[in-house]
Amino acid sequence: MAHSTEERCEQVDEQELITRYQAGERDFSRADLGAADLSGADLNKAFLFRANLQKANLSGADLNKVNLFAADMRGADLRGAKLSRGANLGKADLSKANLSGANLSGAGLRETDLTGAALNRAFLFRAYLCEADLREADLHGTNLSEADMSGADLRGVDLSDANLDGAILNGAKYNSRTKWPKGLSLAGTILTE
Repeated sequence: MAHSTEERCEQVDEQELITRYQAGERDFSRADLGAADLSGADLNKAFLFRANLQKANLSGADLNKVNLFAADMRGADLRGAKLSRGANLGKADLSKANLSGANLSGAGLRETDLTGAALNRAFLFRAYLCEADLREADLHGTNLSEADMSGADLRGVDLSDANLDGAILNGAKYNSRTKWPKGLSLAGTILTE
């Protein structure tokens, strides 16, 4: 991830981040935490705008109400993480990230890159996924009830056994490789190849 001089990331190690957070600091904008082990960490309400969290281990972390807008989280491990109650992941890059079993209820994921991400068994009740790129993502068994997926790219996505009750799919794109739950109405969706 290239940065201009004014956008250069501040190198922060795991222990320093936790110490500063516990002392009351919440703004870690543009922090460089690539490959950091923050598994199980409490970072509730942290501000990680444009932070580098590539390949970071955030499994089981409390990230409720966290701001990860435009963060680079490619390949991050977020299994079982809590990212609900207004967490903002808009325009973040979560390609190839593992969010299996994560709670993203009510999270903002507008224009988020989730290509190839594992979201199986994740909880995305009322999540905002408008224009998100979910190509080739695994959403098998995921709860997407009442999620807004307007304009999302669902080409090649596995939604088999996903709960899409009340989900908004207007303008969502899919292709012949997209796997849908049986009996789901595809009204308002767009078949593309």
